[in-house]
This record gives sequence, structure tokens and C-alpha cells, in this order.
Amino acid sequence: MTVTIYHNPRCSKSRGALALLREHGIEPVIIEYLKTPPDRETLAGLLALLGCRPHDVMRRKEAAYREHAVARLDDDGQLTAIVENPILLERPIVVAGSRAVIARPPERVLDLLEPST
Repeated sequence: MTVTIYHNPRCSKSRGALALLREHGIEPVIIEYLKTPPDRETLAGLLALLGCRPHDVMRRKEAAYREHAVARLDDDGQLTAIVENPILLERPIVVAGSRAVIARPPERVLDLLEPST
């Protein structure tokens, strides 16, 4: 099974999740989402796997969140805001097969290593 991490190497939580994966013998596909942001379709797919709405995966303390009045936007507008401002995307997001987690805390990646019920 391929494991993918949407990663920001400057984020301690993201580095922690990556380290946990590696400790368990998993070398994930690493997508530095600030350098290679997910497109709208990919982001919508991530949200579906997470079972979340756009607002649920947004970093609300980022300046871009206030500057673009993201809280006032509908789901479609928030999705556009994340695509246009990837800094708004919470990190790290880890995908394994048909499951995904926001690895905050990093130990949440371990949920993906257990068989689904």
C-alpha cells in the first residue's frame, strides 16, 4: 500500500509524523504541498477521505485566513481559498489506501497502520 504525506518540513508535527512512518518501515511519497499544492480535484478527494469539509482542514491562525475573509465563504469558496493559498491547509495529511488522517498529533498516523474495521 502506498502512503502519501502532505508535508511541510518546517512543521514539527509534520516532521514527527514522517519520522513515525519511517520508524514503522514506511517510506511515504512526500508531497511538500507548499511547493506542489494539491489541485482542486485532489483536495476534494482528500476531504472525502478525511470525511471533512474545507473549513475543517484550514489553519485559521494564518494571515491569509483573515485577509481573504475565509470564514465568510461557503464550502466552494473555502476550497478555492485553499487551492489558491496552500498555507491554509492543515498539516500533515497522511493518506494510506482509502483512508486518511490529519496527523495532529503525529501519532494519529498509527491509526492508518492498523487494519480498518
